[in-house]
Amino acid sequence: MQKVLLVDDETDILELLKYNLEREGVNVLTAQNGKDALKLAKAEHPELIVLDIMMPGMDGVEVCSQLRQMPDMKNVLIAFLTARGEDYSQIAGFEAGADDYITKPVKPKVFVSKVKAMLKRTGGDRTDSPIMEVNGIRVDTEKVLVYQDGVEMQLPKKEFELLVLLMSKPGKVFKREEIYAQIWGSDLFVGDRTIDVHIRKLREKLGDHIIKTIKGVGYKFDA
Repeated sequence: MQKVLLVDDETDILELLKYNLEREGVNVLTAQNGKDALKLAKAEHPELIVLDIMMPGMDGVEVCSQLRQMPDMKNVLIAFLTARGEDYSQIAGFEAGADDYITKPVKPKVFVSKVKAMLKRTGGDRTDSPIMEVNGIRVDTEKVLVYQDGVEMQLPKKEFELLVLLMSKPGKVFKREEIYAQIWGSDLFVGDRTIDVHIRKLREKLGDHIIKTIKGVGYKFDA
């Protein structure tokens, strides 16, 4: 049974979301602060962590940053709960390594459908071959590792999936709509700058020359 860790300082919200997820057969863990969330995540290894951004003490962005520093938490899916219109929170979340966000207030049925869609993406690779290598970048999709000129690095799940997608057809221009559908799923609502943030983070790690922007169209992996 897949595990989901819900983190929110409001007890009523936690109980409501937990109840609706458990009705769908999801194993739900809860925490009301960042410190407890980090302990639970390390001990239980959930497939998905849903974090409220605005929490007293350690906020959701800091929790996400600390999770991404843990080797065994590099690839867990992390989604933020953010108030409607808080674009700065969404960008801060992606900067910290989050994969998605869910806008509050959220109806339980909508929340459950989004969580189930995210859980479907926690398994399976996007390529038949476990090894991909282009222009000095080598990707092992089984071990979820990236090597550049022989140097090993680990990427957050969404950055890794984005890199694998672009490398699957070097030189092909992937339209933004196609990237959204392939990586985030057409049934999820993500911000307009989601792809831009993830592309920028990949460039910071792999080099500006690796991924080319085709203005007004999308992106391609430079062959």
